[in-house]
Amino acid sequence: MYEGFLPISKQDMEERGIGQLDFVYICGDAYVDHPSFGHAVIARVLESHGYTVGIIAQPDWKDDASISALGEPRLAFLVSAGNMDSMVNHYSVSKKRRSADAYTPGGAMGKRPDYAAVVYGNLIRRTYKTKPIIIGGIEASLRRLAHYDYWSNRVKRSVLLDSGADLISYGMGERSIVEIADALAAGVDVKDITYIAGTVFKTRNKDLMGDAVELPDYDEVRTDKRMFAQSFYTQYQNTDPFSGKRLCEPYGGDLYVVQNPPAKPLSTEEMDEVYALPYMRSAHPSYDAEGGVPAIREIKFSLVSSRGCYGGCSFCALTFHQGRIVQARSHESIVAEAELLTQDAEFKGYIHDVGGPTANFRAPSCDKQLTKGVCKDRQCLFPTPCKNLKVDHSDYIELLRKLRGLPGVKKVFIRSGIRFDYLMQDSDPAFLRELCEHHVSGQLKVAPEHISDTVLEKLGKPKAEVYNRFVKAYDNMNRKLGKEQYLVPYLMSSHPGSTLKEAVALAEYLRDLGYMPEQVQDFYPTPSTISTCMYYTGLDPRTMQPVYVADNPHEKAMQRALIQYRNPKNYDLVYEALTKAGRTDLIGYDKKCLIRPRRALRERERAITRTADQPRKKKTIRNIHKKKDRGKNAK
Repeated sequence: MYEGFLPISKQDMEERGIGQLDFVYICGDAYVDHPSFGHAVIARVLESHGYTVGIIAQPDWKDDASISALGEPRLAFLVSAGNMDSMVNHYSVSKKRRSADAYTPGGAMGKRPDYAAVVYGNLIRRTYKTKPIIIGGIEASLRRLAHYDYWSNRVKRSVLLDSGADLISYGMGERSIVEIADALAAGVDVKDITYIAGTVFKTRNKDLMGDAVELPDYDEVRTDKRMFAQSFYTQYQNTDPFSGKRLCEPYGGDLYVVQNPPAKPLSTEEMDEVYALPYMRSAHPSYDAEGGVPAIREIKFSLVSSRGCYGGCSFCALTFHQGRIVQARSHESIVAEAELLTQDAEFKGYIHDVGGPTANFRAPSCDKQLTKGVCKDRQCLFPTPCKNLKVDHSDYIELLRKLRGLPGVKKVFIRSGIRFDYLMQDSDPAFLRELCEHHVSGQLKVAPEHISDTVLEKLGKPKAEVYNRFVKAYDNMNRKLGKEQYLVPYLMSSHPGSTLKEAVALAEYLRDLGYMPEQVQDFYPTPSTISTCMYYTGLDPRTMQPVYVADNPHEKAMQRALIQYRNPKNYDLVYEALTKAGRTDLIGYDKKCLIRPRRALRERERAITRTADQPRKKKTIRNIHKKKDRGKNAK
């Protein structure tokens, strides 16, 4: 293994004595050699197994020659759109183009194409007709089978077919990428690599599918929403590495996309090995002149303690990507990384986060998960916590104490989010006390998402009373500690199941709370989530029952405006929403009302205009004497 950054040019290769790389990694992000960036992890893992890897970050997809900057790899091209789906990276939920890209030097927008995995795959294939192409990362993982694409508003084929790639390495790919590399190095034709867990391949040979569960044909799911929902839920029930079955999706009767079961979770020792690899822990210095890569600032002084989440939120794609089994690093591994942070010249004494998808998950939810997998027919926390759920914060508390005690560390924050429903299951208040006393900086962000039980059920979140109990417990603990700290709730508008009635109820909740969020999270239908399936089909795939969906942009705007009803710019939308919902009782002068009547608003605007238009009297000696004379006469 060489010290320093991985090769990004022929000159780098020459300096390392590399004539031909084993793998060339094409990535939609700038090259950041940090374990929070997927391209760095996969490249370093391959390097630790004796393979050479070079990075072509953000190639010019309009220039075929850009893909050849490092020459032809000996074994394969690796392709990832980056740490985000390229469409989410480029567009807001209203499908407007974003102005900045945090994963690009200087935050510049436009350095990667839409549907980057597809574009990069075809870019390679035009020049290298037979060289194996392996795609991975979040974009490929969540589009590995037929999926609803919000931006084109249609069901698209597996990204494997549209990209021209040979294999998808889906999920957290440390295991599968090494197995793929070893097979290619041993001379196995990529078309014969059909047996590796955590991969998807294509074939015309039905004999290769074995005991695969056959999904509906692509033509059926793209034209029949009910069939799409059924197919999606079959996929959802087979995301576990222990109980998941091989799945087969036909395309026209003679072509099949076959998904092998997910790769097994990493052990603590294996996780430690991944995070101990010789990352440079920064963006490549070639970006310095452009201002660096903004995304590194958010995570440079944060620590990943775990991966996977059994929270099971309907709108989250983690089930399809990291899985529901929590995997954790050892204290020794995390403390060693924290010590590296303290040696950084830019470290100011603050560790910004210690967590993962859910900060206070440090172990599988029950003992059986590591041998039999997660349950297919129920969630660990929803609708109520499972009786087998292990609730214990002691390991996390111990870890946080060790980090707080390191020389040079002033404060350790928890910003990746906690599951308050899990916390409320803990009869020991020790973690809540530690959280409030040491790990909050004035505000704690939590995600109740909504307060209507109807919507919460579709969100896969606990009932509102659980959040209300947490709010009281949090406030009581802060009072005991003599601290003035607040909760900042993340709330979501327009999620499937939310009508204007539920949106108004949420506005009333915020009125009673005396809080108006600065930002509103409008539901964003991203590939491979239960919520997106509901949005597209109007059906809950878990029950196949109809679900109300606010898919009209104007209604979505009304639901969003209700959450920020105090903003004068939202007045017309809020007025219309309250009228349509039959809640004009909330338009008036009573303290329970959300907005004033239009007449009162117009009078107030006229008064403001009159005041603004009235010429101001100059502060002259004459005017001052007039005021004095008026005062004498009054006496």
